[in-house]
Amino acid sequence: MERARRQAERAQQEAERAAAIAQLQELRRQMTSVHLQSFAAAQPPLIPETPHLGLPWALAEAQAFHLQGVGRLARAERAAAKQRAQQEASAYLAAETARLHAAREQMVAEAGEWWQALLAHDEATVCEAVNTAFSDNPAAGCAVGVDGTVLSVVMRQQDLDTMPTQTAGLTPSGRPTLKNLTKRDRILWWMTAMGSNIVATLKEGFATAPGVEAIDLAVITRLPDSQRLGFVVYGRWTRRAIESTPWREPEDALRFLDIGQDLACSVTTTASGNFSSALKPLDTTRVPGLQDLLDSAQDDPGSGETSLADLDNTIGANTPPDHRTTVGDPYRIRPFAEWKHQTAAPPQPTHMAPTTAPAALVPGQTLVLPEEAWQGLRVAFSFTGADADLTLFLLGGDSRVCGDEDFVFYNQPSAADGGARLLGKQQEGPHMVERATVHLCALPDRVQRVAIAINMDVGTGLSCGSLTYAALRLDCSSGVAWTFPPPADPSIRAMVIAELYRHSSDGRPVWKLRALGQGWADGLDGLARAYGVDVG
Repeated sequence: MERARRQAERAQQEAERAAAIAQLQELRRQMTSVHLQSFAAAQPPLIPETPHLGLPWALAEAQAFHLQGVGRLARAERAAAKQRAQQEASAYLAAETARLHAAREQMVAEAGEWWQALLAHDEATVCEAVNTAFSDNPAAGCAVGVDGTVLSVVMRQQDLDTMPTQTAGLTPSGRPTLKNLTKRDRILWWMTAMGSNIVATLKEGFATAPGVEAIDLAVITRLPDSQRLGFVVYGRWTRRAIESTPWREPEDALRFLDIGQDLACSVTTTASGNFSSALKPLDTTRVPGLQDLLDSAQDDPGSGETSLADLDNTIGANTPPDHRTTVGDPYRIRPFAEWKHQTAAPPQPTHMAPTTAPAALVPGQTLVLPEEAWQGLRVAFSFTGADADLTLFLLGGDSRVCGDEDFVFYNQPSAADGGARLLGKQQEGPHMVERATVHLCALPDRVQRVAIAINMDVGTGLSCGSLTYAALRLDCSSGVAWTFPPPADPSIRAMVIAELYRHSSDGRPVWKLRALGQGWADGLDGLARAYGVDVG
């Protein structure tokens, strides 16, 4: 028993050591390989085309408005409501189409002005663009000025004191082990990491600002001896030098020392070719403005004030901007009721639909949708706990999309001439809610099914099991509503919650709703492939 216990302890220790070795190796790889990535050169902004809207969609919107609250047995009143909708649908469609085109023309003009300002080295434009690009960098960079074609950047490098004190090594017999880093080895790791961040910052700066030909860059860090901020590198690097130098290996990061102009580095090279083990602040009086930055900085990261010490938190924080988040939707389509109100049309009699509690569905349950749902079915997915996106698939009789244009997601929020649309995601009380609308009567005949799905961001590693208080709600103008809580399955990252499909009942066409809750472990890619979407 004692021998078995000792063997188990040794096995546990070896497993922990192996995990620590693997973690250090991966950390070193990440810290010294930032410069190996490439950055696409900035291009003139491409403004997306306006969503195409069709008359069936406009008619569905108009009928949903005019039929609201009109009883099914009030045949004369319903006929009159449909006639009013028929008369106003064309005007509504024309007005929305013209408004969307005007919005696009304005965005095209503004984008052109922005691009010209970027090419003309406008300081505010260049600094804003570069700082947005820098926002997800592991070492925070901040563009602080433009002088002609020269951009000035301050970079906050990780403090030497926070570097690991051990690295992966081998025993005399060749077995993997952990060994303590000497001061010089620690400096070499830190210098390689700093060079990797410097080169990546320069490459991204040149890619983002096409009119910039050189970058003056200074690196600030907290010095081990004094625990004060100080500059440890400054110099100028030209676009030509960065773009003509091959960057293939982690060790190439140290070439920043060879290709910089007027470069100063606090870590010097000894006669034997090694780096010195001391890290001292550079003399900032040689470069105008550097000392002013230090003098005005709050050198206390806990002071609560924005400071150079917190540059990596205030500018970087490793949180890239979410490409799905916009300030308002320039292509937001006005509901028919809003259009009527803004055109000052004579008020029509309105009937308030009674509010009823939504009917709770269970997996596999089906039901026939009322006629009011054909005109406009409102979809809302609410949740907390993690982030998820709503997606729609317009499917043919073979349960596959006819083309990629039948896939409705955050980068393509409209399909079928407006027949299916995402309306955006926003916080509503304690829940995040993403909404969509489906006009079943406006869908072309080729669309036999509509799959309503959600997907998690695979990059977060979270699954549908991370969602809490999740529920899909569907309702229409008559006040009838249905709700279905998707299963919190920790093994899947994308799920079809419900589907709408054409059917025949008593010889007449109907649309039915089915609650599902079926998922894919590989997320949106697997879900999209299952429905025939080319995910590249």
